[in-house]
Amino acid sequence: MSDQKKKKGKDAKGKGKDAKGTPGGVSIAAHPQASHAVRSLKAWGGLIGFGLGAYMSAHAGASLGLLGLRALAAGIAGYMVAWFCGVVAWRAIVSAEVRAHMDLRANAEQAQKQ
Repeated sequence: MSDQKKKKGKDAKGKGKDAKGTPGGVSIAAHPQASHAVRSLKAWGGLIGFGLGAYMSAHAGASLGLLGLRALAAGIAGYMVAWFCGVVAWRAIVSAEVRAHMDLRANAEQAQKQ
């Protein structure tokens, strides 16, 4: 039997990796600005969704219990939408930063060779 088949648990499935990703890899969680921005977006998305849900339910004349339920559902939806949009946007930003850094490095190596 190979060593791969002998492994059991999270490591065998590849789920035992830390949040930073593989060494030398790029991740949003490892980027200091991106992780902070996504956390902030999630918080604001949840608060805005909760507030809009409560306002719209109150404006529609819903009872207090139904108002709270709708506000919570809208807050959760706002949180998820903000999280998704934040991750998509920061994935593009981090990829562009990596490409720019690689281009600068390649240009510096070419200049050094000449």
